[in-house]
Amino acid sequence: MNLQKMAEQSLQIHFDRAIGSSAPPRLIEAMRHAVFSGGARIRPQLCMAVAHACGAKSLELTQAAGVAIELMHCASLVHDDMPAFDNADIRRGRPSVHKAYGEALALLSGDALIVMAYQVLLNAGREHPDRLINLMQTLSEAVGVPDGIVAGQAWECESRADLGQYQRAKTGALFVAATCSGAQSAGSDPQPWRALGDFLGEAYQVADDIRDVIGQAAELGKPTGQDAQHGRPSVALELGLGGAISYFENLIDRAVDSVPDVQSAQALRQIVRLESERLVPSTICASYKSSSAPISSSLHP
Repeated sequence: MNLQKMAEQSLQIHFDRAIGSSAPPRLIEAMRHAVFSGGARIRPQLCMAVAHACGAKSLELTQAAGVAIELMHCASLVHDDMPAFDNADIRRGRPSVHKAYGEALALLSGDALIVMAYQVLLNAGREHPDRLINLMQTLSEAVGVPDGIVAGQAWECESRADLGQYQRAKTGALFVAATCSGAQSAGSDPQPWRALGDFLGEAYQVADDIRDVIGQAAELGKPTGQDAQHGRPSVALELGLGGAISYFENLIDRAVDSVPDVQSAQALRQIVRLESERLVPSTICASYKSSSAPISSSLHP
């Protein structure tokens, strides 16, 4: 079984186990809509790949850690789409949760997914309390303040924001959690894996900025042009498409180079390269790389 299938299967198993049978039916529907609507599942894939590279003998705790991170990611998308933020009608090619189920259930389903993430970790980590504590700390740091995804979203509410700090919090934090959790779940030191999460997380945000400007609504599965509309920090708006694409390629190279020298290093590097092509295909890079003039940003007049 490949990593994506394993991640999807693990997500289904842990979700069903945690959801129970007595919750309000429409809340369960809204949560399922948020979680099982596609997605590459790259965060749990990374978590499992790193754990394997660290010699994990059992992937049960690793899979739970990856699922917890993916649930946090899905919760953040539900909240991000709501009228208070992006007011987006589409997510992953389907109606966003607040459009399909209303704002009240969207808010509650996002909250419930956050709690479920911790439930999944707790249920799987009872036999490894020392590892569980570290995993809980890593997840909490990736979600809360000062530098987690909540802080990343909050930077959009400020009149000015440091672009790098914003990107590290909004997108990079969960990637760092994925690589570090993979090592921690295997009982290994997470620090050698932090750089991979840092670089890959920033590359994801830059890719999102690029695609938002280009306007690949069909491929993104969500509305484009959101950064300019909402006055958000964006590499593509700061550097122009050509500059942003060059920066993206540099981040991917650095992510590849940061993979520790382990037995399965080549496989991990291949995952990064394949993900790079999925995010910003080389044909797009070639078409837009010559466009290097910066586009003015409302955050930096």
